[in-house]
Amino acid sequence: MAKVNSSSPRNILLLPGDGIGHEIMAEAEKLLNFLMQKTALDLTISTGAVGGAAIDQFGEPLPSSVLMQAKHADAILLGAVGGPKWEALDIAKRPEKALLGLRSSLELFANLRPAILAEPLMAASSLKPDLVSNLDILIIRELTGGIYFGQPRGVSIENGERVGLNTYRYNETEIKRIAHVAFKAAQKRNKRLCSVDKANVLEVTELWREVLNEVAEEYPDVELTHMYVDNAAMQLVRQPKQFDVVVTGNMFGDILSDIAAMLTGSIGMLPSASLDVNGKGMFEPVHGSAPDIAGQGKANPLAMLLSVAMMFRYSFNDHNTANLIEQAVTNTLAQGLRTADLSENDTYATTSEMGDSVIASLEKLLG
Repeated sequence: MAKVNSSSPRNILLLPGDGIGHEIMAEAEKLLNFLMQKTALDLTISTGAVGGAAIDQFGEPLPSSVLMQAKHADAILLGAVGGPKWEALDIAKRPEKALLGLRSSLELFANLRPAILAEPLMAASSLKPDLVSNLDILIIRELTGGIYFGQPRGVSIENGERVGLNTYRYNETEIKRIAHVAFKAAQKRNKRLCSVDKANVLEVTELWREVLNEVAEEYPDVELTHMYVDNAAMQLVRQPKQFDVVVTGNMFGDILSDIAAMLTGSIGMLPSASLDVNGKGMFEPVHGSAPDIAGQGKANPLAMLLSVAMMFRYSFNDHNTANLIEQAVTNTLAQGLRTADLSENDTYATTSEMGDSVIASLEKLLG
């Protein structure tokens, strides 16, 4: 019988957001309640509104009261934000600003995005089995700098026409900070780190490469390589298992991690962790709010449940509970259960059915 150790009280904030966020968060909450009932875990759960839901209720995507909740929480679970309902709003007031606001206000600078192919999903990958068998890549994305945050930015009128401007900016401290996270992660895995940049064109990533080389001197046991982002995108679909740990900037990491998602069969399978220097984090699926399937029971909750596992591992240092959740997901998939995004026919498990099955698998593991 597997054991879950008792723990000190933990305050978890749930931010369902928009679209399928509410459906997948319901499964996460169900999982947390099950763990509290069956184990010695001491969890306090609260909920807040962000994104479009907060705009509708409060007139802004990240209310100050919710941000205060997030600052006092030990960990945050986020569903997804955004949707066509709010696309006509000024960019500064759209749902996605809640994400950027949480990341910057909480200083969640390190985004960890594992791309692991569960063996039962081998046929669901877009690549041939021999290319993705035992795939296990960790993409580490810098999350609070780069072009998504650089100033100046905006749209203005110059010489009678509209001009859009965004600034791609990193300072040395920001690069060193994420580099140390990446090297330490590589030390715990296969001691291989690939840094992705565009140093042949962009001066900011030339600095990125220089700083990575300097930090590498502190980690002589880790092999550091460099790759241009266009080549990295090609190599991810050509020979993905050449990568182990990848570190890159905000925009490149956003794009490359979505490419890696499809290697695992569905973007609905990828969790992520966004961490501060102390390990406090916000955990969320990589996928978006998928408003086209919201409310239909078609959403895959597994990325959300795997994000819960990442929360236990990275914020609570509870590897045992994390391993149990991950094993329960694998066991459920091994039974043949598939949500709509993974099914090869019109028969599929609903969001709640998949969540219930994972909990049933977890109950068996707990004995």
